[in-house]
Amino acid sequence: MRKLGLSIACLLILLSGCGSAPAPPKFRAKFETSKGAFVIEVIRDWSPKGADRFHELIKSGFYDDNRFFRVLPGFVVQFGLKGDPDTDMKWRDSKIDDDPPLQSNTPATVVFATGGPNTRTTQVFINLAPNERLDPQGFTPFGRVVEGMSVVAELYSGYGEGVPNGNGPDQNRIVREGNAYLNRDFPKLDFIKKATVISEQK
Repeated sequence: MRKLGLSIACLLILLSGCGSAPAPPKFRAKFETSKGAFVIEVIRDWSPKGADRFHELIKSGFYDDNRFFRVLPGFVVQFGLKGDPDTDMKWRDSKIDDDPPLQSNTPATVVFATGGPNTRTTQVFINLAPNERLDPQGFTPFGRVVEGMSVVAELYSGYGEGVPNGNGPDQNRIVREGNAYLNRDFPKLDFIKKATVISEQK
């Protein structure tokens, strides 16, 4: 019985996303997209919890087939909803605690989106401009685009801001209806074909 109890406890930790192994001190991930490829370098010292979660998501294939659902020139490119309702719902409550801000939101930095303290899950954005005003709001960079920033800048932006502030994709509907909703109502969105860790510092 004791061994069974420990197994269940470990399983619950893993399901909560808190039991994943630490990411390497530094690693690079290649994102192959409908517009071309870009490479993100993650530096764990910048944001340990953020780096661990990002590494876990890439390794699990979570970002494959993601749409870039929020592309605002001069501001950010955002992605990180799987487009599969069952998967998105499983991750929605798997939040990680904040990391102390050590880096500023400068162009090409990569940051987890957040809805308030300790609410980071799967969504990330890439800064397209100097966005230092985000620094005191809990947006902590964990990496930066080191190759292919021109590809990021060319991702389709014609739909603008999402609801309720614009006519672009509704994030709640993405979670509920998945890529079927995006393919039907926002067919021009660019997307990630595959995300792969291509190098790791030991």
